[in-house]
Amino acid sequence: MDFGQFKVTGTKLNLSKFKTEFDAGESDSKLKKLREKIWEEVAELQEKLYAESKQSLLIVLQAMDAAGKDSTIAKLTSNLNAQSCKIHSFKKPSKRELSHDFLWRVHAMAPEAGDITIFNRSHYEDVLVVKVHGWANDEKIERRYQHINNFESLLADRGTKVIKFMLNVSKEYQLSRFKRRLDNPGKHWKFNPGDLEERKLWDDYMSAFEVAIEKCSSDASPWFIVPAENRNFRDVMIASVIRDALLEMNPDYPAPAFDEAVFTSDSIS
Repeated sequence: MDFGQFKVTGTKLNLSKFKTEFDAGESDSKLKKLREKIWEEVAELQEKLYAESKQSLLIVLQAMDAAGKDSTIAKLTSNLNAQSCKIHSFKKPSKRELSHDFLWRVHAMAPEAGDITIFNRSHYEDVLVVKVHGWANDEKIERRYQHINNFESLLADRGTKVIKFMLNVSKEYQLSRFKRRLDNPGKHWKFNPGDLEERKLWDDYMSAFEVAIEKCSSDASPWFIVPAENRNFRDVMIASVIRDALLEMNPDYPAPAFDEAVFTSDSIS
């Protein structure tokens, strides 16, 4: 299955041209089977990554509210070894965090060698929410794009592969998810009336996403626009991109720290 159409290149980005619902002509049952097969491959690669302990993988998830970040992470973590998988959610910065540069709190959560780390929101909040609300002027936002590129280049130099996913949904789909939350008492905790105010700024957010993704996507640290309304396809696509990234990193088990000719299963008791 080819996901090249969803990878951002250096061309001018127009999110309206990207699908929000897509199944590649496959049934849900086939997509689920494919997902499980891919995750078996990812699990083996993750074990090699952890054993090798030289490289790491950072997965960035960005989206509008109710686009499915939490369910995506639930799928990811149900198939990854928790020993070497970390998750960090970036919420409103604290007073202490605001006293530092905007990347300070993010850099501290970057993955250690051998780990896979998932960011639920990320350093991109500082060129999305901050830009939409005008909390920083245009000059500062422009500098932040370069700071982000330099930061991700620094991670790459350290051996950290960065892959970034925007979960792309329509404004109508978001509304349906909000209504489902209100119809289900078990989901009331996820509903925030403030999200309705943010929803009024939908076009501004789409514009901010377009600029940020366009300016901060590279071969070393690519962005993928995921059609996220079909969750089975979403999961297959994300699993496939992660697998391909790990294959490119080519982790391997380290050489044993003992003499294999001396120590065998028959030689110990």
